Amino acid sequence: MNMETSFGGDPAEYVALDEARSRRKRILIIVAVLVAVVAAFVAWKVVHKAPPAAATDTSPSVTVIVPGRHSVTAEIPAVGNIGARRDMPVGVAGEGGVVRAVLVEPGTWVAAGQVLATVDRSVQVQQAASLAASINQARADALLAKSNLDRAKALVSRGFVSKADVDTKQAALDGANARVAVAQAQYKQQQALIGRLDIRSPTRGLVLTRAIEAGQIVGGGSGALFRIAADGKMELQARLAEGDLARVRVGAPATVTPVGTTLKIVGTIWQVSPVIDPASRQGTVRIELPYNPALRPGGFAAAEIGGGRGDVPLLPESAVLSDSKGNFVYLVGPDNKVRRRDVKIGDVDDRGVSVLSGLTGSERVVASAGAFLNEGDKVKPSLQPSPR
Repeated sequence: MNMETSFGGDPAEYVALDEARSRRKRILIIVAVLVAVVAAFVAWKVVHKAPPAAATDTSPSVTVIVPGRHSVTAEIPAVGNIGARRDMPVGVAGEGGVVRAVLVEPGTWVAAGQVLATVDRSVQVQQAASLAASINQARADALLAKSNLDRAKALVSRGFVSKADVDTKQAALDGANARVAVAQAQYKQQQALIGRLDIRSPTRGLVLTRAIEAGQIVGGGSGALFRIAADGKMELQARLAEGDLARVRVGAPATVTPVGTTLKIVGTIWQVSPVIDPASRQGTVRIELPYNPALRPGGFAAAEIGGGRGDVPLLPESAVLSDSKGNFVYLVGPDNKVRRRDVKIGDVDDRGVSVLSGLTGSERVVASAGAFLNEGDKVKPSLQPSPR
């Protein structure tokens, strides 16, 4: 029995059924091929997987500078007290007595030997007059002795006077002449004592203080009655640290500004202390100054002292920061991490800030943006040329 007889259907239906089966078979083959292609692509991606991307570096970029060392003229700041370069105390040179007149006031310019005050001399003048009379008496005695000697010499040849008498009269004349000389010396001594009753200036200069009044009794124990600045010259006694003291020399220039003024008075160092105070580790530099009314002994002033030329690191002003501990900079180490370094700065000029201590010049210093950094931060440094 055949299929047609057993199913009893139309032959066209069998043809349509075969075509449907063929289409399904082709679709399945296409799907299988696509699945195989996708699987192969996935396998290739797995085998050739790209390495993971590097983590993004979020470190800030900063500009750094290697300052090196440059020749600069160092200025050392200092403060101190003003005083007379040579403060001359003037007292009583003679025996003293009652002051009759005071002839000068503080601020007066005086010449060497000028009378500052006079002391009563009425007693001494009378003593001088007595000594002057003694001179005249001694001279009269000397004239009489000479006349006697001359007569004796005229008579000795006639035998009326012996040679011994002549010798006696010669001795009398010599004694009389000696008494004249003694009287003259005593008179000159008294005149010198009278002259010492005048209180005189020992030098040309400016009267600073007066401690004497008319009617006052003065003597050798009265102390200084006047103080005079010799030639009117003043000085600033500035205190410097041990390290700064070693950098200054006699003859170096200095500019002094008295407190309360804007004056710039140019002076010269004339003495550098040979010793250091063991307690404060400081020494004194004495700066000679010309006369100026603004320079008052006992006053206070600031100074800028020329410390000569030296080789120091130079930094831009933006590189130097400050806080309650003082001035500092940020350095970038080999690991590109920021570290703080305290520094001492000097002068500022058009090239930058000179660093007196704290740097050797070979470090990498953050040139700017240091205020936004903290110690230990990691950065990406970019080198900037140093100032010239």
